[in-house]
Amino acid sequence: MFGTKLGATADTAMDLYLRPETAQGIFVNFLNVQKTGRMKIPFGIAQTGKAFRNEIVARQFIFRMREFEQMEMQFFIKPGTQKEWYEHWKEARLKWHLSLGMGSENYRFHDHEKLAHYADAACDIEFRFPFGFKELEGIHSRTDFDLGNHEKYSGKKLQYFDPEENKSYVPYVLETSIGLDRMFLAVLSNSLQEETLEGGDTRTVLRLPFVLAPTKVAVLPLLKKDGLPEIAREIIDELKFDFSVSYDEKDAVGRRYRRQDAAGTPFCITVDHQTKEDQTVTLRHRDTMEQIRIPISELRSVISKEVDMRNWLKKQF
Repeated sequence: MFGTKLGATADTAMDLYLRPETAQGIFVNFLNVQKTGRMKIPFGIAQTGKAFRNEIVARQFIFRMREFEQMEMQFFIKPGTQKEWYEHWKEARLKWHLSLGMGSENYRFHDHEKLAHYADAACDIEFRFPFGFKELEGIHSRTDFDLGNHEKYSGKKLQYFDPEENKSYVPYVLETSIGLDRMFLAVLSNSLQEETLEGGDTRTVLRLPFVLAPTKVAVLPLLKKDGLPEIAREIIDELKFDFSVSYDEKDAVGRRYRRQDAAGTPFCITVDHQTKEDQTVTLRHRDTMEQIRIPISELRSVISKEVDMRNWLKKQF
């Protein structure tokens, strides 16, 4: 654990230890959340927060750090059902990772041979980083170790009353734990690519999953005159409430495409003189570089199908 001190002077300072995981806050508040939300087992509590580890050597960029952001879920279940739920969450979490489109060949399970003192089953979802396969997410069957010990040493009951069984018991827990920093590194290292195009030119492209791209679409007037920027601004006003939109009018349109490719923007909309005639624009796809001509009125629906978080979530459930 990561030790520190609290106090005005070294002589009077109190030894403190920073939390190595976010999970314990969930455990001590388990009954508060369950009763307030009127929840029935099985149910989960998830949170994101800072965690600290006394790493002797912090290395490999942001893969291993002493201070990091952790995302954890504790899923409370009936004792005796942990094996089924363990397999369920292994499958569900891998499905979530694969939905980002970073290639199934870049993921694998690693089952723990030596288990932690609190677990009766554990595995890692490993990702192929530039420096090899490393842990991205941990899935653990923690039994009733945490709730049982909090109950034992605090003297407070942390038991759930099961109306179907008509009895109280300390729930078992399935945990999923992932480092936000590692997830960011996995996405970034997998997405950043340099391609050689026909004719020998190269381009840098950040192939972010569309749902994660910070800017979904860029609007580019072909020229800074002839009323094209004004039309581009009107398109932005139409789209800005649905997507994060950027505007770029500097340099040749080819250079602007390259800038947006490097920033990971999924789509570019080019406004040209034909737009003034028939209200159509060119829509360019980041990954394929394919360009299609579509009416301005169809932009929202076409782009939404690819980048909207709601559409992505529907594929998960």
